[in-house]
Amino acid sequence: MKVETLQAGGAQLTVYLREPSASMPETQARPLVLVVPGGGYEHVSQREADPVAVQFLAAGYHAAVLWYSVGEQARDYRPLAQLNEAMALLRAHAGAWGIRPRQIALCGFSAGAHLALSGAVLDLPGCAGAQQRPDALILSYPVVTAGPFAHRGSFVQLSGSQDPADHLAFGLEDKITPAVPPVFVWHTMEDATVPVENTLMLVSALHKAGVPCEAHLFPHGKHGLSVCTAEVGNEMPHPGRWLELAKEWLGEVFDFHP
Repeated sequence: MKVETLQAGGAQLTVYLREPSASMPETQARPLVLVVPGGGYEHVSQREADPVAVQFLAAGYHAAVLWYSVGEQARDYRPLAQLNEAMALLRAHAGAWGIRPRQIALCGFSAGAHLALSGAVLDLPGCAGAQQRPDALILSYPVVTAGPFAHRGSFVQLSGSQDPADHLAFGLEDKITPAVPPVFVWHTMEDATVPVENTLMLVSALHKAGVPCEAHLFPHGKHGLSVCTAEVGNEMPHPGRWLELAKEWLGEVFDFHP
């Protein structure tokens, strides 16, 4: 495995590349999964970073992790600009790194899932070049709505305001169009931090727009389960099935079966 570290608009992008092999001609170029950890735009969760990336590496994908700006540095759409630059860097290096440039999926968690979905639906102010859109989305307990079921802290960080009216620009359920790529989403019914209504509203919007979507709701489990293993402090085998389901789904979307 080869590891590359790049700067993307002030964010750090860590890229994990599977080595090509002449004995495996079908995988000279592979899709890539870019992991976007959560943290309420206050921090970037390590539990939702490398432990996730290595799972997709083991499944035959290239992987990457985006360490984006948080806190006061999350204002003015900066994390979205960093995500856009990270996607552009991955596509620019696709030939040299053996990445299929139109098979890049975002795998986001909580606020990171909000950022991943924002990359598919929001127009980045002042974007000089073509905006980089993902080719598939894997969303784990996503922050979606700025309405009554909002994870309010995420929107305070993004807007710099306590006024819910200022948060609406960052809500996403009303911005879904048929151009959104295929989506896999999962949530737990017991999530007390980001209510499951966020996912329910998203699934409804995707269905109305005709966007392909696979959704899984698990009855038990707190917020921030990550890969549901002892390593991340959340060993829960049943909701942990999301990972195998997501890999099966992504393999079908990208027609990639190493």
